[in-house]
Amino acid sequence: MRNAEIVRKTAETDIHLTLDLDGAGVSRVNTGCGFLDHMLTLFARHGRFDLTVDCKGDTYVDDHHTVEDTGICLGDAFARALGDKRGVKRYGSMLLPMDEALILTAVDLSGRGMLCYEAGIPTEKIGAFDTQLAEEFFIAFARRSDSTVHIRQLAGRNSHHIIEGMFKSLARSLAEAAAIDPRFSQEIPSTKGVL
Repeated sequence: MRNAEIVRKTAETDIHLTLDLDGAGVSRVNTGCGFLDHMLTLFARHGRFDLTVDCKGDTYVDDHHTVEDTGICLGDAFARALGDKRGVKRYGSMLLPMDEALILTAVDLSGRGMLCYEAGIPTEKIGAFDTQLAEEFFIAFARRSDSTVHIRQLAGRNSHHIIEGMFKSLARSLAEAAAIDPRFSQEIPSTKGVL
């Protein structure tokens, strides 16, 4: 089974997260940040990942630590659930329309964590959510999952649609990359023999 349980407790957050890569898209998310809950719920659904997240964070300061640390935990869970990455397709990409927004994501489960991010989100806030935190989440996820992640906004005027498109597109790219290729189910998809 490709699953993981992550517990992270700091002076700023207390997080318990579980992930099953081969799930049905079922989620239960409570981070204390409503917009992040919404994004993670649709992320789980579109990736067909079973996901639970419970976070108690210092949201009386703002949502930064909650968002970033949740990205850290989700990245850790992906890395742990993938194990040595034997049999995975390794690469995944998605060009996803979300109403007027158009988002391109591409993922390489490379073992080299980095984010390449190009977006022009037109507003500073979506409700109480600081839109700069979307990039912070993706940085944390890419680093801790040891994945190369490209996210590019090709079109869009509505901030909610743009960020929602990013989470959905990333989920589908990750699902493709993490899928087992039955032709190479016992192989590490690298000429180095390790990812």
